[in-house]
Amino acid sequence: MEFIRGINNLSDNSSTVAATIGNFDGVHLGHQAILQTLKSVADKAGMLSTIVIFEPQPIEYFAPDSAPSRLTRLREKLQEFRRHNIDRVVCIKFDSNLANLSANEFVKQILIDGLNVKALIIGDDFRFAKNREGNFQTLVNAGAEYGFEVQKMQTFYSSGERVSSTLIREALATGQIINANQMLGRPYRISGRIVHGEKRGRKIGFATANIELKRYQSPVHGIFSGRVFGISDEAMDAVIYVGSRPVYNGERVLLEVHILNFEQDIYGKQIQIEFIEKLRGDANFDTEEEMIKQIHVDIEHAKISLQKNNN
Repeated sequence: MEFIRGINNLSDNSSTVAATIGNFDGVHLGHQAILQTLKSVADKAGMLSTIVIFEPQPIEYFAPDSAPSRLTRLREKLQEFRRHNIDRVVCIKFDSNLANLSANEFVKQILIDGLNVKALIIGDDFRFAKNREGNFQTLVNAGAEYGFEVQKMQTFYSSGERVSSTLIREALATGQIINANQMLGRPYRISGRIVHGEKRGRKIGFATANIELKRYQSPVHGIFSGRVFGISDEAMDAVIYVGSRPVYNGERVLLEVHILNFEQDIYGKQIQIEFIEKLRGDANFDTEEEMIKQIHVDIEHAKISLQKNNN
């Protein structure tokens, strides 16, 4: 899969393209349906299957302080796109120039001159351009003028509910991991590189692997049972903490993983952390000793949860 940052970095736009556009946050079942249709349309017509995404996501540009938490970072999205055998991903910087394009300017500059789009697949709620003035009918009209076809995907439902990134965030935030996983079509994971922390966990007898949360906000908070991938050939049982460590007056949200029955040095490794079940919310403690007692309880609860979910 080819990854290109910016329309201007396309080395060749002579190939015809079947494209889709969106945030694809979470790459959930609804997104996957779009990707499958995109791949099918592209392969049948001998076109390049192309996904257009934006960084930052538009809501993060317009409202950085109130933008919702990301389900997936860019790296995680690309991993999912590869699983669907997409040919090319074009990542466009979302800035004032892009935000102020009219619908017609967006179509001409991005879709026609930039990508040479001949087929476009979009979700049923897709809006684009300045003031979100562009919609499905705008694209149909543009397609008639410039010679490309537009296909609108219908809303995807799971267990009677409309699958959306918003609903998945809500499920994760309230500890409904199973429900979130059903809408994602896979277990929810956060990936990242293990970095050096303050080593407080090691000092109190619970060494943790620390992951930088390169997100505007985290979609999950609290204590979870889970599994870690990327260290050995098999998944490793773990207790996961996502929070600001109030007992130490922390301010920044961190992700720390205590891998059960494991003590090796793994700094620098790229791992994936799978969330199984929420055990409890984050909490403050008057003393470090109280926190240590609770960690023992959390580990026992995590073992029970993991054994239950292995069956």
